[in-house]
Amino acid sequence: QVQLVESGGGLVQPGGSLRLSCAASGSIFSLNGMGWYRQAPGKQRELVVRFTNVGSTFHADSVKGRFTISRDNAKNTVYLQMNSLKPEDTAVYYCNARPGGVDYWGKGTLVTVSS
Repeated sequence: QVQLVESGGGLVQPGGSLRLSCAASGSIFSLNGMGWYRQAPGKQRELVVRFTNVGSTFHADSVKGRFTISRDNAKNTVYLQMNSLKPEDTAVYYCNARPGGVDYWGKGTLVTVSS
């Protein structure tokens, strides 16, 4: 079993920044393959950015140049730095891990971008 706990969401004005954290625990031995997804009201969950299985990164086109994923292996934590936020970035953000091909999800953290 893997447990994922997100934190760092909140209300931010357009153009602002937020950093989300995802602390992983349990049967997870590598942060490779972990990533962030989001789900806006009335829309399907979509990939935001993730580490590939070899540690490089893959970004959705909508966040390239604005969002950055990083990690602290010692803390088993993955971060999402979000800059130049737009109202369309408003969503619940979910952390995902898939050790052994099995998907695990956190409960999500709400990000609201509004003036």
